[in-house]
Amino acid sequence: MRILLTSIIATSTLALGACSGEGAETASASSVATPTAEPDFASAVGSPGRDAKDIELDGSRQPAGVLSFMGLEYGDKVADILAGGGYYSEIMGRAVGSEGSVTAFNTGTFAKTGDALKKWTELKARQSNVTNEFVSFPAFSPDENQFDFAMMHLVFHDLYWENAKFEYGRIDPDKFLASLHTAMKPGGIVAIVDHVGSGTNTREIVEKLHRIDPAVVKADMIRAGFVLEAESNMFANPEDDVNKLVFDPSVRGKTNRIVMRFRKPG
Repeated sequence: MRILLTSIIATSTLALGACSGEGAETASASSVATPTAEPDFASAVGSPGRDAKDIELDGSRQPAGVLSFMGLEYGDKVADILAGGGYYSEIMGRAVGSEGSVTAFNTGTFAKTGDALKKWTELKARQSNVTNEFVSFPAFSPDENQFDFAMMHLVFHDLYWENAKFEYGRIDPDKFLASLHTAMKPGGIVAIVDHVGSGTNTREIVEKLHRIDPAVVKADMIRAGFVLEAESNMFANPEDDVNKLVFDPSVRGKTNRIVMRFRKPG
């Protein structure tokens, strides 16, 4: 359930671990609704039954601080893009409450078989407002004005990745983001967290390191019609070696990461 905001570009910072969600945001006279409750992000993260491996990631991912900064609201209809094992899907499902919902978009290879299927079956049993939708991301085309909030956590770079083993075909980033723009309601938020990379050959960098230049993210999103509303330095790490693969043990969980909040004007 989203309060529409004026299209003001703001830059803000968030201290490490803080959950205050500071950012320049101004309520518009065209607000369409008021949330019936404030999301309790700490309780959502601490909800019982979450996968033990997911819980281990909380310290490095700081989901309560991220979601507070990004502006997730109670009652929101959420798209979790390339949701993987559903780390954020479950937390957001709890945070948006019974009036909200989360659609986790995945490829079948990430959620349809083996341990992944077991994990998703258990997750959806705990959080009934979360559903898993299997899509071909090169042909991603959700309905118009469907979502208040979209999460792209450590996956924006995958718009430039392809892998036959995982049945993950080549994506046209502009086409994908145009479809995402259509799917977002006016005033809807797209939250992006990703590993910082450097260099002009984006597909080569992604294939080799799973990183992306922040300038590419900004340019792609703005070209698709979104407005960069705020950034946070909560995962800034000047010691990160951007020439290392993000799965390298020396940097894993400690990469320098962008945190950007984009909005569809409306």
